This record gives sequence, C-alpha cells and structure tokens, in this order.
Amino acid sequence: MKKIYAILFVGALLFSCKKNDVMDRTIFIPDEDNYRLPAYTEWGYNSFGAEYEREYFLAESHIVPCKVLYNGNNKKMQFSLHGTTYSCYNTVLVFTFPFEQMLEYKDLEQLNNVKINLADKNCMVKMIRDTVETTLDVLDGELYFKRAQLLSIDDKENRVILSGTFEVLFLQKGFPMSFSNGRFDVGITKNVFYAN
Repeated sequence: MKKIYAILFVGALLFSCKKNDVMDRTIFIPDEDNYRLPAYTEWGYNSFGAEYEREYFLAESHIVPCKVLYNGNNKKMQFSLHGTTYSCYNTVLVFTFPFEQMLEYKDLEQLNNVKINLADKNCMVKMIRDTVETTLDVLDGELYFKRAQLLSIDDKENRVILSGTFEVLFLQKGFPMSFSNGRFDVGITKNVFYAN
C-alpha cells in the first residue's frame, strides 16, 4: 500500500512541475563503459562530463551547466561548461572560437555537425577553478558539436539542444595535462544565451 501512495505522490509531483522546470534539470545517465561519466545522449539532459587527469569534471544539479556568449564585434563565440571536479568545488571550462553571426539562441542550430580545432591560433580555452582563471596552452584538441536541434514544446520554440564531444591536451607549468572523453548534452534557452 505504501508503494502505491509513493507512486501517486511522485506522479502528482511530476505533473505539478512546469515543463521548463523539468527541462532545466540535470539528468545523469551513467555511461556503460565508465559509470563516472554521463552517457553520450542527444536528449537535452543538461549534463556533461570529462576525465580530467585522474579526476572527473562533471555537471552538477545546482549549477547551470552551460552558457553561450556571442561577441559580434570580433565574431567569436564563447561556449562554457560550468561544473565541479573532485578536488575543486567550482570549475568552468570556456571554449572561445570564431563563428558566423549569431543574434539569438535559435541561431545555434548552425553548429550542427561543426568541428572546432582547439589548437587553432584563433581559438582559446580557459579554465576557471574557484576564482583562478588560466588560459590553457593547448597542444591539441577538438570541440565537436555533433548535433544542434531546435526543440519545440506545444508548438512553441523552447531551446536548442547542443550535443557533442570534446578533448583538450595542454601544457600546465611545463607538464602535459588533458580533458579526455568529454561529452555534453545541454539545452540552451534565451536565459543562458547572450549576443552583442
């Protein structure tokens, strides 16, 4: 009997939530090969993860996982992943790269099947750990937007889901370090997109 009441309570709770509240949550589905990383998905689970040396860089449910800034003056996009690592509570990885004009979040559909060579001189990768910002000396790397899809709910455009992978090999204090097996699946709304 308790199980029935629990199921009814959870069902009522889910139906009482606004659709955007449900869509904005971070959902962690473990990868089959490495349960510490999220599986690669294209469902807008607002999740990401990567191996960072012997740690993991992961999205957290209490932090907005991704923000996008487009600077029209220098025609560069800033794609940032906000999460945590085991040793440092708050970590942000910021990818900056040249891209075509973006005026609103719906224009992010142009990123579908786009690969960014992070070692290119026009690209930059920064890491912010707590309040310390470091520009990474990138040796090799790729940010791959495998899929960019506009999601509509009840015939109303709601968000662009960006799904893909990333790898970054860089030097830090003369030693090679890396983010590897990176993957992301994030929903970008007008609230986390800014263009000037």
